[in-house]
Amino acid sequence: MLATASHAARLPRAVASQKRTLTDLVTVRTGSTAKPVIRQGPPGRSAVTGHVATVFGCTGFLGRYLVAKLAKAGTQVIIPYRDEDTKRHLKVTGDLGQIVSMEWDLRREDQIAECLRHSDIVYNLVGRDYETKNFDYAAVNVTGAARIARVAAEVGVPRFVHVSHLNASVDSPSEFYKTKAQGEAAVKEVYPSATIVRPSAMYGSEDRLLNNIAKWPIWWKLNHMQTRVRPVHVMDVAQALANLNDIPASLGDLNLPGPSEMTHEYLLTLVSHMTYHPPSKAPVVPKAVAKALAKAAQNVWWPALSPDMVERRFINDADVPGDWDKVGVEPTEIEDHAIAYLRKYRNAENYARPVVLPPSRDSSYDLA
Repeated sequence: MLATASHAARLPRAVASQKRTLTDLVTVRTGSTAKPVIRQGPPGRSAVTGHVATVFGCTGFLGRYLVAKLAKAGTQVIIPYRDEDTKRHLKVTGDLGQIVSMEWDLRREDQIAECLRHSDIVYNLVGRDYETKNFDYAAVNVTGAARIARVAAEVGVPRFVHVSHLNASVDSPSEFYKTKAQGEAAVKEVYPSATIVRPSAMYGSEDRLLNNIAKWPIWWKLNHMQTRVRPVHVMDVAQALANLNDIPASLGDLNLPGPSEMTHEYLLTLVSHMTYHPPSKAPVVPKAVAKALAKAAQNVWWPALSPDMVERRFINDADVPGDWDKVGVEPTEIEDHAIAYLRKYRNAENYARPVVLPPSRDSSYDLA
């Protein structure tokens, strides 16, 4: 009796809280026509924003966090995959029916079209920082990117977001950075209103920055550790991309570097302080020797340090202002999050010890 009365008292408030207003209606323009997008339901995971997003590259480092943020807000997300096992963890990031998985191949335009034909925004996060026997840098970063953008334009997808790299340049000595720039041009050619997002090197739980420094510090001593970088938190980049879902118009090109610049020497010192491991006394390997060793390492079947990766360890991050204000995100410093990803490298004796940061980013440390 009391439970029934309590339920009846709550019902009018629940119904009233779900009344729609003009702010729940958003129009997404496709050419000369406008598609209505209507939000409904309670805020949060069980909401329905009315948006449908396709995230190519969803099984990668950045992709998993973007899918989680989109789905948590109530967006239905199409997750194209190649391997069944690589997308299983994404199913639980959204409510029932909000995560739709579809098998695809980068070389199959019919499969690409099927993945995005119902979407009002498409994210292209596909990319590899090493080459394989089936896909070289150009096949993924240029041809593949242009193919996805062209199909999106032909199908009539209103918005297309292409993720490149802060150091993308056609004049770069790195083939990876060069093809990233060529990919931007190819995307713009077939989809002129595409939004190009250029983050710097990202760090996070599954990254190839902090984790790699902790495991292989010798390869981060190249260039006498004086290469200057601007690392950015993967969660900040994912949030910036997710915020684009609520911005009807294209923002053009967006640079998303980290908030601070630092050297590889400081990153090595930061990892040493966080893990309570003594600084590595490995020698500084000359560039020519490092490239020769990296070339020999390509004979193994698993991803290993490549000659192009060695080249990138000698390239400073581009000195350009960030466009974080356009996407409503304030990037966070690496010192605020590093312990969450590096504590696992501490031994049992030091596991609970306090965090001690290096004195300064500009100090010189005896790591050679």
